[in-house]
Amino acid sequence: MTVLPDDGLSLAAEFPDATHEQWQRLVEGVLRKSGKEVSGAAAEDALSTTLEDGLRARPLYTADDSAPDPGLPGFAPFVRGGRPEGNTLGGWDVRQQHTAADGAAVLADLENGVTSLWLVAGAGGIPVSSLGRVLDGVYLDLAPVVLDAGREVEPAARELLRLYQERGVAKEAARGNLGADPLGHEARTGDGGFDFAPVAALAGLCAEEYPGLRALTVDALPYHEAGGSAAQELGSSLATGVAYLRELTEAGLSVQQAAAQLEFRYAATADQFLTIAKLRAARRLWARVTEVCGAPVGQVQHAVTSPVMMSRRDPWVNMLRTTVATLAAGVGGADAVTVLPFDHALGLPDAFARRIARNTSTILVEESHLSRVIDPAGGSWYVERLTDELAHAGWEFFQWIEREGGQAAALRSGRLGQDLASTWEARSAKLAKRREPVTGVSEFPNLAERLVERAPAPVPPSGGLPRVRRDEAFEALRSRSDAHLAATGSRPRIFLAALGPAAAHTARLTFASNLFQAGGIEPVTEGAFEDSGATEVCLCSSDTLYEERAAEVAGALKATGAGHVFLAGRPGQYPDVDAYVFAGCDAVAVLSATLDRMGVS
Repeated sequence: MTVLPDDGLSLAAEFPDATHEQWQRLVEGVLRKSGKEVSGAAAEDALSTTLEDGLRARPLYTADDSAPDPGLPGFAPFVRGGRPEGNTLGGWDVRQQHTAADGAAVLADLENGVTSLWLVAGAGGIPVSSLGRVLDGVYLDLAPVVLDAGREVEPAARELLRLYQERGVAKEAARGNLGADPLGHEARTGDGGFDFAPVAALAGLCAEEYPGLRALTVDALPYHEAGGSAAQELGSSLATGVAYLRELTEAGLSVQQAAAQLEFRYAATADQFLTIAKLRAARRLWARVTEVCGAPVGQVQHAVTSPVMMSRRDPWVNMLRTTVATLAAGVGGADAVTVLPFDHALGLPDAFARRIARNTSTILVEESHLSRVIDPAGGSWYVERLTDELAHAGWEFFQWIEREGGQAAALRSGRLGQDLASTWEARSAKLAKRREPVTGVSEFPNLAERLVERAPAPVPPSGGLPRVRRDEAFEALRSRSDAHLAATGSRPRIFLAALGPAAAHTARLTFASNLFQAGGIEPVTEGAFEDSGATEVCLCSSDTLYEERAAEVAGALKATGAGHVFLAGRPGQYPDVDAYVFAGCDAVAVLSATLDRMGVS
């Protein structure tokens, strides 16, 4: 054993080792002060956070929280990365999406940090006949191209291959993905009549002649955008990948060749640790699938910042959301990352939005040096345990889909859609109660903001699984308020009656102001109720002052014409108080009913 010299900087030398039980006792003391009499493991559970898929994030993780050996980067089970060097050789592939035939925007991206192109072609995107014009001036041997053409995948792929030949690009120099995804297309559109033979032919062509091209994408975004959880996204991607392996091997490709034709696309959200764990778990699960098939290979991953989390109100906040999501994708080991512009939900992004999107990756790679460490989250007890638990949840959902007859059968029976809808319903309840806050929308809204306007984007294909957004319920309320403002010249108003000194009412006055503004209702705090132009009132103060004055003030307000009186606080027994607003109440239901009473259609 090597004995290190005493340098006088011994860490915690004067302190005895602390035990887990000692920590639990300290937690018990804190909880006791808040009125919770729990002890031991129950005290620890009281501080745990419930996640989707039956997972729980605990407040403390130790070396006793075991997880399977994640292996080494670049080796099975590929938890720590699909390549031994990770993203240390220049960072991840910065891949930007284009849905419009704008060659100038494409060149601007490539000249300023973007390293590959994701072109949405066909219906809802760039006309296949315009691909040559969009790629005019692009060095196709240097810039990989990923297509996303839905049903028009074969003509789009043939057009790209023609461009390679026309411009003298050697077959071994072509890079990217032809983007065939029949099941993803069916999930988006409900159109299941996709002939797989041309897809298999493209895969065979790539396997034989274009070593740097892949033919298929396993896109998990349709399931994420339908409200699915991380485990449902993982399970659906595995089931889709297995379906493609079956089709390709039946068409004559070996398992190794078939697996090499697949690239997986996942959503990266602002829940950074769940995103990191999801990408790590996805590689482990796919390694298990290919191992069983006899050809263990790593999973090539393309991470896209989540469209579900993008808000239409206060869209500038989306820059922060996508930054966190991109960081998580990079730490999670994604091979390529697409940062959706902050105005993605509003239409076609402008030049500034595209610039910020591509610079997000540049800052994380070049200035924050995020790619200099392989698997930065590796070894964290929390991340390793979360990766393992999420892998098991994703595998369980994959097995359920296989029992249903596979991905196509689960889609066509409607069972998969029902499961996704159930997950979204539960999450919608949390959003409505603001247990999952959306900054600038359900929390800290700004009624005075000017709406950002963008040129309309091509209408994406629909008819299959829905596309949901976290902001949708509150956006509907704000739109009602906007229409009322346009028709009458003013927004619906509510008078906030502050009782007592500022120390007594400020907290609840702020809470009520934020709550009602989230529904587009303008709070009035100055002057008298009769002069406010409001028909409804919310009392704001401390519990002590409510006991003394709430009934009297509510009665006086009713006598002067208040049609409805709220009280900001937990429900009590106060005459003339009609309803209560408090943390955890169903804000969407409260605000919708309030707008109804105010005659806001």
